[in-house]
Amino acid sequence: MNPLRIATLAAGALLCAGLQAQPVYKIVGPDGKVTFSDRAPENAKATPITVGGAPAGAANNTALPPSLRKPTGQFPVTLYTSADCAPCNSARNLLINRGVPFTERTVASNADIDALKRLNGDASLPFGTIGGQQLKGFSDTEWTSYLDAAGYPRQSQLPASYHHPAATPLVAQPAAAPQAPAAAAAPPARRAPPPPPEPGSPTPANPTGIQF
Repeated sequence: MNPLRIATLAAGALLCAGLQAQPVYKIVGPDGKVTFSDRAPENAKATPITVGGAPAGAANNTALPPSLRKPTGQFPVTLYTSADCAPCNSARNLLINRGVPFTERTVASNADIDALKRLNGDASLPFGTIGGQQLKGFSDTEWTSYLDAAGYPRQSQLPASYHHPAATPLVAQPAAAPQAPAAAAAPPARRAPPPPPEPGSPTPANPTGIQF
């Protein structure tokens, strides 16, 4: 596809995407059934868990240079990856080298896969969002065009002190219950002392047992 056409489509898609990408909720109903939705649950008995969390740019927006505050505020970038995924590494390197603040979510568990399918319709990776625009797979030309349309600088303008946040699972895992301390080992039973030798029996001092 012509890069100019991609950039034009990207600009239109991003402008229609709104200021923030919608969060995804993991909802556990009263019957224990788990569903995913981009709307907060109306049932008060359901337990909503936001999948992903706040975009990286939203949390650190005030610490960014002015050239990055607007794009990160309007079109935050989220990258979804898995282990041993070469295209995922390419997408990550593009964002890092260009100086794009982004949030990385890893897909490893079955719950992660279900949440990813709820987001983009399948479990293919890498998957990225720039605002509300979805990018499936990795194409350097396509991703660059959308980042251009969102207003991200072509050269990194991140301060030297900036650190990209660590990748986290797409679906937050519940905290493990603390384990009870192991019971102290019982001391070994004391053996009774051997009985004294019978009169006339051999001993180390009298191996023959001779008596006088």
